[in-house]
Order: sequence, then C-alpha cells, then structure tokens
Amino acid sequence: MADLNTDRLLLRRWQDSDLEPWAAMNADPEVRKHLGPALTREQSDASVGRFLAEFDRRDHGWWAVEVRATGDFIGFAGLDEVEDDTPFDGVEIGWRLARPAWGQGYATEAARAVLAYGFDTLGLPEILAVTTATNFRSQAVMRRIGMTRAPEHDFDDLTAPKGPLRPNVVYRKTPPVRP
Repeated sequence: MADLNTDRLLLRRWQDSDLEPWAAMNADPEVRKHLGPALTREQSDASVGRFLAEFDRRDHGWWAVEVRATGDFIGFAGLDEVEDDTPFDGVEIGWRLARPAWGQGYATEAARAVLAYGFDTLGLPEILAVTTATNFRSQAVMRRIGMTRAPEHDFDDLTAPKGPLRPNVVYRKTPPVRP
C-alpha cells in the first residue's frame, strides 16, 4: 500500500493511534448525518480491520488521513468497490473527516490525490462517487474535483430507512485526456 502525499496531507496505512479519534468521528451525529446511526467503538474498530484487510488484498482502499504539519488524524479517503446492493458496478471514491477538519479544503485535497492514484497508478477507466441527495457538502467536493453528476445512475438505497438517507445521487469522472 503506497502512501499518498499532498501539500498538507498524508494518506497512509491505519495505525492503532487512529482508533480512538476514528471512533469519536463515528459516534458524532453530525459526521454520521448522511451515513446512518452512530457506530459503537467495537463497530468502529472492526471497520479499520476491514480497511486493512482490503488493502492487503488489492492496491486500493481507505487511507487514514493526517495533517502533515501536526500529525493529527482527521479522517479517511480512498477508493472502494461499489457496494453489492448498488444497482451498478464500479469503483467509488469517498472521504469522511472529523468536524474540526471541515471547511479547510482537506476533503478536496485528499480526493484529488485519490483520483490521481486511481487513474495514474491503477489505470481505472472511471471513478464514481455516491452520496445522499441531501449531502450538499460532499456534492460540492465532487464538483470541485471535476466529477459530473450522472442522474441516470441515481437510486434509492433500499438498505436505508425511508427518509433523507434513501435517495442517492451519483457523480462520475473519467481519466484526463493526456497528449
């Protein structure tokens, strides 16, 4: 698993020291607003175990994100196979940051590094992004990184309860054309 570096961020393998701040993020109702119920500490820790196992099986997954200047863990970003219950296949980009890291351009910066890795290293023909229809902050990041809305792929997540978590929108991006 290769680390990814940006001007301000390090996207790296998960460490034991990430477990506590990751659990705090997953217990924060504002962070979980578009994701569903808060996770227990056990569920949160288990998710990191899955992230590490996925990276060991393939060349992509969810990197832990830290601020290079401080070494602070602020969340995750990465690539994953689209969920089995999604009505299409592909590789999805995603990110989740702790509230103190919001509004500083970190999600956009991390996402650009992940897109470059997906296209330049993995040679992916397309990268998708999925979020709830009401998650306007994530949709803004998707637009900032050059993704285009693909309404023909929008769907209702039938695993979510009826309400704002069910309608999902899809964005997509293909690799830049190189001369």
